[in-house]
Amino acid sequence: MKKKEYKVKESIQVIKNYIFDFGNVLAEFYPDRLTAPFVSDEETRDYISNVVFDRAYWDKLDMGTITDDEVKNDIRRRVPENLGDIACKVYDNWINTLTPVENMQQLIFDIRKTDKKLFLLSNISIGFADSYGDVGWIKELFDCFEGMVFSGVIGKVKPDGDIFEYLLDRFGLKAEECLFIDDNEKNILGAKAVGIEGYLFDGDAKKLRDFLFVEGL
Repeated sequence: MKKKEYKVKESIQVIKNYIFDFGNVLAEFYPDRLTAPFVSDEETRDYISNVVFDRAYWDKLDMGTITDDEVKNDIRRRVPENLGDIACKVYDNWINTLTPVENMQQLIFDIRKTDKKLFLLSNISIGFADSYGDVGWIKELFDCFEGMVFSGVIGKVKPDGDIFEYLLDRFGLKAEECLFIDDNEKNILGAKAVGIEGYLFDGDAKKLRDFLFVEGL
């Protein structure tokens, strides 16, 4: 049986580099699902999820301006004493609880077989950058990437143009040779503002595959 080949569509031949977001592009990031393995009661789960994944924390985590310990200390301050341990357990384990977006792992593996280069650009914490290697499927996926930029590590976030310029400069990329895949339209517009073409991901890996590839037999 002839081995399947993956050919990039002629319409995007100029693109040499695919830049992927992480949350809700490669990994499903839904606070209620990340909380569910630890809290069975729905009302309690919703409460803990709203506290642990409060944007007031996560925006600072994305910028690298707050530590994990500071977040957990504040979580304990906010929740009833009997929920402090479980709330912090949810926070400590959110990375381990992540699951891949359906069919996106295989798409990354198939892109890897082409001459295109893969890069990652994510608004995400220093804690994630330090510990993702402990999660097998994430490590295997990230091994496919030529380079990665985590916002918390550098103190720059999407959709600001600075973070896109940082990625281009760090890896010696030309904006016009890059395609950025993200689930947030504001981030796509941020990329386009510095000359990077964008693809707004809607959770459909097949649609993205069809956009990128002509599959040979």
